[in-house]
Amino acid sequence: TVVANRPKRVRTGSLTCRERHLKCDEGTPDCQNCRKSSRICKRGVRLNFIDIQTEQPPVIPISDEWKGKWLYFLSPKKAADLAPRAVDFQDESRDIASEYAGGVKRYAPFINAATPVRTKNSPPTPRSNLSSMGSSAASSLSTILPPTLPKPPHASHSADEDSKSHHQSTSTYSDYTSSPSSRPPRAPRSDHTLSPAPRETRSYLENAEETLFMQVFVEEVGTWMDSLDPLKHFSRLLPFNSLREPMLLNAFLACGARHLTLVNPAYKEDKALQYYNTATGLILASIQNQSRATRDTEICATTAIILNVYEIMSEHPLQRMNHIAGARALLRECHWNARTPSVGGACFWLNVTMEILSCLRFNWQVSWDPDEWCLDMDFNRQCQPGREELWAHRIIYILAKIANFRASLKATEYMDAETTQKRYQEWKGLYDLCVAWNDRIPRNMHPMAHLQPYQTAHKSVFPQVWLIKRCVIVARLFYHTAMVLMAKINPYDSEEMREMALTHAHQVCGIAAHVKDRGVASVALRSLANAAECLEDHREQQEVLEIFDKIKKETGWKVAPIQSELKDKWGWEGSAQLPQPSSL
Repeated sequence: TVVANRPKRVRTGSLTCRERHLKCDEGTPDCQNCRKSSRICKRGVRLNFIDIQTEQPPVIPISDEWKGKWLYFLSPKKAADLAPRAVDFQDESRDIASEYAGGVKRYAPFINAATPVRTKNSPPTPRSNLSSMGSSAASSLSTILPPTLPKPPHASHSADEDSKSHHQSTSTYSDYTSSPSSRPPRAPRSDHTLSPAPRETRSYLENAEETLFMQVFVEEVGTWMDSLDPLKHFSRLLPFNSLREPMLLNAFLACGARHLTLVNPAYKEDKALQYYNTATGLILASIQNQSRATRDTEICATTAIILNVYEIMSEHPLQRMNHIAGARALLRECHWNARTPSVGGACFWLNVTMEILSCLRFNWQVSWDPDEWCLDMDFNRQCQPGREELWAHRIIYILAKIANFRASLKATEYMDAETTQKRYQEWKGLYDLCVAWNDRIPRNMHPMAHLQPYQTAHKSVFPQVWLIKRCVIVARLFYHTAMVLMAKINPYDSEEMREMALTHAHQVCGIAAHVKDRGVASVALRSLANAAECLEDHREQQEVLEIFDKIKKETGWKVAPIQSELKDKWGWEGSAQLPQPSSL
């Protein structure tokens, strides 16, 4: 007789199929059954906590023979530590149960002094960020990303818990780049093993939630990410690539979901964090499980750039710099620079621009030396209309040089006449570069119209500056920001420099007050903050605060810290100092 082989039992199928008693095809990220029925494809391992007794574990006498066999399997150091005393038993069931929804609630209150139970208020396990890397992107990424894996999708938890856990990752920059002996201990064991997700080509999105988050990303987030990219990779091209790249797709969905939480309180952060953790975990899997020759470093680099945008929207400035550093290492591994075409160039310029904005905020030097960008700085070339992006890149280069010069100055440093003159010569070189840029740019990068406040029907106290094309608006904002900074850091302070700073500050405020392009608002925050410091008129100061409120309403950015800092610098009475730094 011939006995038919029984069908192989599925071990990694979805929980949704298990609940419906259907055989799962184990497809990722959604199986075929869930796609056909438009159900959420739940993943993970379902645990049933049966033995929930809370009695103190009994003391079990251990024979010398058994103890000797047990110590044999340990390292010499561990064996020496355990040999003089009896074997200790440690109950980790509550600790494991606390990782799952409702698991720890089934246990009666019990605290073991030797094994504290991790509860909701206990310090959570740090989550991942792309931290600073050394010369090798591969080895660095494997050490900076956390040893733990993201929670299973079915293990739901509150947004507050996720937010607290995410804020804890501020310390991971120093933790995971330190020596192995100084890293934090590994979290409890997990039954999940993360491996590179197989590439699954979709024809289109079929999930309503994913479609919503992707639409929000394309229409709200990708627009300002593509401010300096003529091909609009992030909003028009890469979303289609994400249909076959799970890590890229999850990064896009994380940013879209995060934007919704900023503008609509009905949406919670837990969904955004779930997509964020999945994307970060897939990068980790790609780095750990594949060699440099076989992994798709370009996809990893692009995903890291997008995750950095998520950090910006999440008000995590330190994590943002860690992601910028991690993305920079991957960019170098891809050999992307200012001359790289297509998506490589788009990622390069987005990464350096976000770093410069952070450096202007914290008065830091740019890590990637602008002279190593390989940018064409010959102002006698490409002066015709149609090359606005190149000229925007050139002003970014100049702004990076100014940021480095500014960060090198020490407020308490005493400078003799010779040092002051040397500093001035360096300052003069940067100033001449700014002037030359403004003189050589194509005509369509200058204002189409410039109206004084009394000439318009607007109630604004700032001039109306009309610029055409988003790239041109961003470039002019950066130019005026550069001139404001140059006036502030001139070694020879004078009334002329104060007038120059105020003039260019009014131009920045005029652009920000009248621009109708929401894609510019996110980039304008830092330029507006630097310019507003120069204002002395109370009406101008008040209108700047209103501009920030408008930006917050449109984009969801948390501008209260910027407003508080400005009030303090203006000397307003009753201005509260907020602890968190601004987003840009």
